[in-house]
Amino acid sequence: MRKLIYGMNLTLDGYIAAPGDDLGWSEPSDELFQWWLDQERAIGLLLYGRKLWEAMSSYWPTGDQQPNATPAEIEFARNWRDTPKVVFSSVTEKVDWNTRLVTGDAVAEITQLKAEDGEPMRVGGATLAGTAMRSGLIDEYAIVTHPILVGGGTPFFTALDSWVNLNLVETRTFPGGVVLTRYETRRQARLLEDEAGARK
Repeated sequence: MRKLIYGMNLTLDGYIAAPGDDLGWSEPSDELFQWWLDQERAIGLLLYGRKLWEAMSSYWPTGDQQPNATPAEIEFARNWRDTPKVVFSSVTEKVDWNTRLVTGDAVAEITQLKAEDGEPMRVGGATLAGTAMRSGLIDEYAIVTHPILVGGGTPFFTALDSWVNLNLVETRTFPGGVVLTRYETRRQARLLEDEAGARK
């Protein structure tokens, strides 16, 4: 079974983008960018919602050809092009760069993908990730918190129907006061709680 990871940069007050989709606060240090590159290298399939796909595909196909591109950025662009991707959208008409378009039920598709053997998958985009979160499909959360408050915008977490218990598996500090916290979903605990609830 494949692991599904949800990880993004976010503000201290929990937003992945400030109002107006402003990402100006999230400029990574070289060390943090290298960490993200290392994470992406381990991913076998990227799952995108429409907005994040549009943002990524507008830059990274030629990111290695940009003036002043660092070696890490060059490698990130090449890895992004080579990694298989799935875009979930009912309005997008065409995708490229090793990408497949899914217009139907995202939960059913992700559930099927998780049941396959293979390298971990990463889900990106708040709406798609929120759907996966509410359906209990996310196995790991990689939260990279930047020391800034923006007061609103696009939240990292979605409203949930029930609690999700997590285990902390890693913490790390990056330059500029950026902190990584990585959590795994406690599947066994949740299973026991569900069974107990069913017996009541």
